[in-house]
Parts: sequence; C-alpha cells; structure tokens
Amino acid sequence: MEIDPRSHIPIYLQIVEAIRSAIAAGVYRPREALPSLRALALETQVNPNTVQRAYDELEREGFVYSQRGRGLFVTEDGRRAAQDHARRTIRHRLDEVLRAAAVAGIEPAGVREIFDAAIESFSPTEGQSP
Repeated sequence: MEIDPRSHIPIYLQIVEAIRSAIAAGVYRPREALPSLRALALETQVNPNTVQRAYDELEREGFVYSQRGRGLFVTEDGRRAAQDHARRTIRHRLDEVLRAAAVAGIEPAGVREIFDAAIESFSPTEGQSP
C-alpha cells in the first residue's frame, strides 16, 4: 500500500480507498482479518491514530466489522459492497469526463473514440505497487 503524503487527499482516506480496493479485488475476503492497526501503521509509516480513523471509516461504511480483542474483519458482503462503490465512483468520474467533453465541444462519438483508444492502450498493472 502506497501513501502519498503530498497528495491533497487526506492520508486516512488514501488508506480507506486502498483497503476498499483490496476488498473489491478479493485480496481481503469475507470474514478475513485486516492487518492489525499497528502493523498497518508500520507498513504505511503513518500514525496509528490515522490508521484507526481509516478503520473507523471502513466500519462506518459497512465494509468491515470489529471483534473485540481479535481485530477487524471483512463483512460477508464486503466485496460486493466495495465493487458497488467502485462502480459508483467510476460512473461519477465518467460523468465528469462527459461534462468536460461537452464544454469543449466534443461530440459523444469523439468521446467514444478517445475512450476506445484509452481501453486499447490500458495496462491494468501500470501504476500499481506489488
């Protein structure tokens, strides 16, 4: 998990997004434990309070649940919920692209051409850390 301290996105939200994406991708499965708060704080080199804030947000959103003394676990429908969240995010971003295209006078056919070219050159592992 990579954290960019220079990003305009708060660190705890970067952690939330990374874990949400990992749940959607099946890295963390239902009923599987997330890394301990201390372990993730060490891995990401952030304050444990920041990780706690991220974990609290994930629990509030219903992706994980806590078991006192045992840790945080992915909910039964965590993967589906994370994938649904990803779909909503993608749709929102596509809407923004379409608005920008309309403002620039680019017709839907032109947007489709750009989109098809992007799909053609897309590398799913580009920009991801191992």
